[in-house]
Amino acid sequence: MKNTRLRKSFFWTYLILTIVLIIVIFPFYWMIVTSLSKPENLFRVPPKLLPDFNFKNYLDMWHNSPEGVSWWRYIANTIFVASVTTLLSLINSSLAGFAFAKIKFPGKSKLFMFILGLMMIPGELLLIPNYVTLSRINWLNSYQALIIPFGASVFGIFLTRQAFRQIPDELWEAAQIDGCSIGRYFWSIAMHIIRPTLLALALFVFLGSWNAFMWPLIVNTTSKYMVLEVALYSFIGAEGTNWNLLAAAATMATIPVLIIFLIFQNQFIEGISRGAVKG
Repeated sequence: MKNTRLRKSFFWTYLILTIVLIIVIFPFYWMIVTSLSKPENLFRVPPKLLPDFNFKNYLDMWHNSPEGVSWWRYIANTIFVASVTTLLSLINSSLAGFAFAKIKFPGKSKLFMFILGLMMIPGELLLIPNYVTLSRINWLNSYQALIIPFGASVFGIFLTRQAFRQIPDELWEAAQIDGCSIGRYFWSIAMHIIRPTLLALALFVFLGSWNAFMWPLIVNTTSKYMVLEVALYSFIGAEGTNWNLLAAAATMATIPVLIIFLIFQNQFIEGISRGAVKG
């Protein structure tokens, strides 16, 4: 009787998980099918669920890049912006997280709560003031506009603080006995210990920067600094949308970050869990 109940429980659990998995994966699958479909099959009723394997869509997409600029330029811009943003965020977040976790200074708790409160502010509310600020310092249409506003992360500060708090204070005391300065302890010991958390944060920031659309669209109006997500928007025009080419470009932009996430998913989960254990 007990085994029967267990089997039923497992059956319904796996059934629900399977349904959720199909719901999550289907948009990505449909994007690939669209990218490989012939134009006449895009709006068939009922829809054709198998691709036509029309790889010509990818060739047409590659030779019809926005504003006549090579896709390599947009890919290079995206990689550069995402990489530098990730590096800045790691440095700033870890420094602030270490200070809040291990250094005593007046008003530390209140300042940390204030910073956490910033997470409650929707990002859309900051678009206009941030745009005005960059406009006044002549940073529009530049790499600075795409990178600097995201060079620090409230979530990153919280995550690294939680990870640093799990390091025993006795380790710092032992390092002091050996003549270790606080700077050396931070870079050589503490940062090494929370490496899984840093990797998770790096992945989180990199994917967020890679997929950013609204902010790069607002602060940049030239192809010189255009990133992939904004370049995809060029396939949507007033005269209509070239869906198969748009799907091909979207697949090209999605697959690299999907591969990165699949490779580092275990480290990502480990890093997030380590940074959220201790309150």
